[in-house]
Amino acid sequence: MSVFRKLLAIFHDDWCRECQNQMEEKSKKLYMLPMTVGHYVSHNDPEYYRKNLIPVNRKSDIRVGNYACGIKVYRCPECLHELVKLSIFLPVRDQEKYEEVIYFENNELDGI
Repeated sequence: MSVFRKLLAIFHDDWCRECQNQMEEKSKKLYMLPMTVGHYVSHNDPEYYRKNLIPVNRKSDIRVGNYACGIKVYRCPECLHELVKLSIFLPVRDQEKYEEVIYFENNELDGI
């Protein structure tokens, strides 16, 4: 295995950390969070997201001043390892002001 592929797996969320192959995007969803401007609190507990994610169809459905969460599920076609990426951001006009990105790799968010 090349050093280049190992580096890609370390620095790119769409490369498998198990076998260092490029992963496929399995699904992509958008949610609103019950946190507003000035009240953001970081959560690393997957149960928080299971209980508090509010599905929305598009960014315009997110209430003004509420944080949003984009979720991408990646799956490796080689070893079938899955990775869930949560990108938490505040929609401001036509921009996304990112607060943080959280990864889950142990099926903690299955079914979301």
